[in-house]
Amino acid sequence: MRPGQSLDTTARPLVLIWEVTQACGLACDHCRADAQELRHPDELSTAEGKRLLEDVAAFGEGQLVVLSGGDPLIRDDLEELVAYGTKLGVTMTITPSGTRSLTAERIRALADAGLTRMAVSLDGATPDSHDDFRGEDGSFDETLAAVEHARAVGLPVQVNTTVCDATVDELPAIRDLLREIGIVLWSVFFLVPVGRGRILEPIDPETADAVMAWLHAVSTEEPFGVKTTEAPQYRRVALQRRTNGDESSAATESATRRAGIIAGDGFAFVSHTGEVFPSGFLPESAGNVLEHPITDIYRHSDLFESLRDRDRLEGKCGACPYRNVCGGSRSRAFATTGNPLASDPLCPFVPDGYDGPLPWDGHSDHAVGD
Repeated sequence: MRPGQSLDTTARPLVLIWEVTQACGLACDHCRADAQELRHPDELSTAEGKRLLEDVAAFGEGQLVVLSGGDPLIRDDLEELVAYGTKLGVTMTITPSGTRSLTAERIRALADAGLTRMAVSLDGATPDSHDDFRGEDGSFDETLAAVEHARAVGLPVQVNTTVCDATVDELPAIRDLLREIGIVLWSVFFLVPVGRGRILEPIDPETADAVMAWLHAVSTEEPFGVKTTEAPQYRRVALQRRTNGDESSAATESATRRAGIIAGDGFAFVSHTGEVFPSGFLPESAGNVLEHPITDIYRHSDLFESLRDRDRLEGKCGACPYRNVCGGSRSRAFATTGNPLASDPLCPFVPDGYDGPLPWDGHSDHAVGD
């Protein structure tokens, strides 16, 4: 997709994640995949992966693919897959787990193969806090070393951070660290209770809005960009801040137009065995790439089509004037209710005149800021 070109999310996703393996040497507390030490025998093979990339290329020029895991570096054909996707015109990026396999030589080989960005995870601002969360001593230092290796070969770096009760108070210190190490984008993931993440304590809705308001301020002050994952209400919070909360302002007209992406609407996930999910955090299969092209599954499956119709949302998300600019986390709705069209329990906003059930209860115990 060329810069400035609008995206029709009914025709193609903005982001397509391919979980090339679930194997990983870490045991992170928040892991969606319940990652295992060994590779699954039914993982897509090199040949099957190349056929998937050929189908992905049919979405159109520059389709973004994120190679994820587990730890994708466990696959010895990773550079071959990156080079093949690049040759097809696919924009290839990667989210390694930050283990010892992320060496300077491996990063250079991936960059030479055509990789355009690398994302690493930092869930604490110190070795103690990060390593405890990731489940491996030394992970913090290895991650920072990987950032330096990437910068040395001109590879832009994104940092992913999980927000939950255990990490939220570290966000300002993490922000300061990211400024020092020179990243291009901070992707802040708001916990969805799936996989090992079920054992973690999420933040409450009031705290979530406060964190998002703080992140919006960060986005205007720092040299790196800020985006959220599984927190589309960030767009509602940002819009309210820009209009000083005046919902009658002409500026809020953008809330009635489609903007941003949610699971299944601008976003798709291919599992290590080829199952296609709206998101890795919404593990409801719409088909398998070994049986149908990813383009057909994304464009025509009932599940994906339902998620792209914001008028089918239920509860207060369905009544919300911001549903087109936000849409709520469909993954969190599914994880907490079994219904991907239900209200997102992380959002505290209640539409005017809405008197139906509320999917949340609680109060804020955190004050995020300097």
